[in-house]
Amino acid sequence: MEENAYILGTEQAELHRLGLQHQVWSSEARRGWELGGFGPGQTLLDLGCGPGFCTTELAYIVAQTGKVIGVDLSPNYVTTLRKQAELHALPIELRTCSFDEMELAPNSLDGMYCRWALAWVPNPEEVLAKVQAALKPGGRMVIQEYFDWTTFQTEPPLPHLKKGIAAVYRSMKHGQPGDIDVGRRIPAIAEALGLKVLNVRSMSKLARPTDLTWEWPYSFLNIYLPKLVERGLITEEEVENALADLQALTAMPQGMILCPMMMEVVVEKT
Repeated sequence: MEENAYILGTEQAELHRLGLQHQVWSSEARRGWELGGFGPGQTLLDLGCGPGFCTTELAYIVAQTGKVIGVDLSPNYVTTLRKQAELHALPIELRTCSFDEMELAPNSLDGMYCRWALAWVPNPEEVLAKVQAALKPGGRMVIQEYFDWTTFQTEPPLPHLKKGIAAVYRSMKHGQPGDIDVGRRIPAIAEALGLKVLNVRSMSKLARPTDLTWEWPYSFLNIYLPKLVERGLITEEEVENALADLQALTAMPQGMILCPMMMEVVVEKT
């Protein structure tokens, strides 16, 4: 357990959930990397690398002639990733620090990738400006963040679960320093910095109980809802009722969960 490293925590259950999450979103990540032109011999930054599910894949993409720099605030996650990098002899350089403390050499990066990283910081403009200075001319950033978290809903709507999801949104919108829906602001931030916006696309997931995608919101709610009791945003009884609704929804063959809307922005340093 770590304090203040990540809003969802960094314990073993969350580590497993992040692995599951990456399986659900890995195809979208790879498509973004293709649009970013990531390839052998490059130096890439994985901003907010966490335990490194994307970092390790990027390391194979850049090959032994390249390098991936992983930056994360969590010592637990960085230690986990370092073990994987050493085990598989991957070209990964790791730094345990905040984005504000992060030091990057000017014109040293061919690209940057981040997913759900800028949503947790109060100064995405400053962070992106720092990465911009480190990019070589023609270097690209691939940014995947939430566009509208309020799209998270179920069919059929179940009252206790709906209440629980609303409590989660309040915790993310008002209970942390960043903007959970920062994705919608990225194109404007990039243009203000003088970056060229190459591509913008939406990314949505509609889950059914028999889909792997279902496990993403299912595991998230089971882990995160109980944490809100300690913060006074929901009662234990309300959590129990919400999770009971979730179990009931999982047993419905026609049940559906519309996951929070994501978006991707690919920008280039001219």
